[in-house]
Amino acid sequence: MRFRVEELFLDSKSDAFQLEDSAIRSAPALTPLYLVAALALLYATTHAMALQLNGLRSQVDPHWTGGLSYLKIGLRWLQGVVHKGRSLLSPIPLFHSDPEPCFSSKNALSDYYDRIWFSRVHSLLCRP
Repeated sequence: MRFRVEELFLDSKSDAFQLEDSAIRSAPALTPLYLVAALALLYATTHAMALQLNGLRSQVDPHWTGGLSYLKIGLRWLQGVVHKGRSLLSPIPLFHSDPEPCFSSKNALSDYYDRIWFSRVHSLLCRP
């Protein structure tokens, strides 16, 4: 979970929106900027999830195994809306669980699937 949060932070801070480049240091000025960035992040992410469900992900992530984040997939599609005449998809709710996780590298993919999985153990004590 930690690395997914860090990837999200990287995407929102410097990689996708370049918020560091704004050079704004005032909290009252940063608040609306981060609100707009958060809304854009949410919109792009839900758009990428809709792409995944509609089988259109390969149009913006041709290497598929390279592992773009949902944010980057959504931003690429939205750039195509502006520059290539693609259509906007209907918004969808966020998934409770990821139907097909996006990974930043093949190492991240293998780390995810090779880790030890734990689940809750339920026991039932039967008394005579």
